[in-house]
Amino acid sequence: MISGFTFIKNGLTLGYPFLESAKTIEPICKEVIINVGFEDENCTQDDGTYEYLRDNLTSSKFKFIKSWWNPEISSQGLILSQQTNIALEKCTGKTCQYIQGDEAIHEDDLNSIELGHKELIDRSDLHGLIFNYIHFYGNTNVYRHTRSVYRREVRAIKNNSNILSWKDAQGFRFKDGSKISAKLIDARIFHYGWARPQEVMNKKIESFEKLYHGKDHEQDKKFKYRRIWGLKKFEGTPPALLQDWVKNNTHPIDVINLPKSYRFDDWDLMVSDFIEKYTGYRIGEYKNYKLIK
Repeated sequence: MISGFTFIKNGLTLGYPFLESAKTIEPICKEVIINVGFEDENCTQDDGTYEYLRDNLTSSKFKFIKSWWNPEISSQGLILSQQTNIALEKCTGKTCQYIQGDEAIHEDDLNSIELGHKELIDRSDLHGLIFNYIHFYGNTNVYRHTRSVYRREVRAIKNNSNILSWKDAQGFRFKDGSKISAKLIDARIFHYGWARPQEVMNKKIESFEKLYHGKDHEQDKKFKYRRIWGLKKFEGTPPALLQDWVKNNTHPIDVINLPKSYRFDDWDLMVSDFIEKYTGYRIGEYKNYKLIK
């Protein structure tokens, strides 16, 4: 049995594909735990995200939690792992499939993921599964592939009370901070965190800066999309469940044809990316896990 789990706060306000995201993991899961964040301790104040999910996810597989986002936990994004772990604690399956509210799984990869979960159960030396990432940036048909964005991360784990979401919820580790052993599988995470209209991105950045720098932090200036290094045209197809969201969030800015906005230290990325292209090796890659075969 696979338990799915995720968390979300202000999903409507910040333009997340959170409903579609949860639905993309539902076919392989016996249950999907969704932790919805609220502004107050009594969990009465949100932007309508909780009711929206409850009204649209009517399958008995979906189980909802209400949770307060304490504004005092506002350093290094630690509230994100805390909220992830609240959902993880409710999982009853032998393995757990994680997804964040701006991520999605493609239906073509579900078989590979199910096989990975089976191996995760069968092998005592294996604690997690690593997924490849497609990071969309600037629009829903453009992605960024360069050393400065992670190309892989753990998104499935054994249901083990000693394994927890780590720091700002990018990956998972043992409670003592040591890395879990994980295997790379042939599956993708479609990450739309930087693919929304510019005015929505400003709201997201303002919200997230408070999570990392404190509740009183003020955004210095408005965010604008730039033609940064590492952008490529996406030629594939999005997950079927996200097609309407992608259509509704594709906006007029053609980020690939904006004036180049590279920086001096991008030369280092260019050299590293060139080596990766021809060897598959990424110089200085940060791995939040121990990669095993």
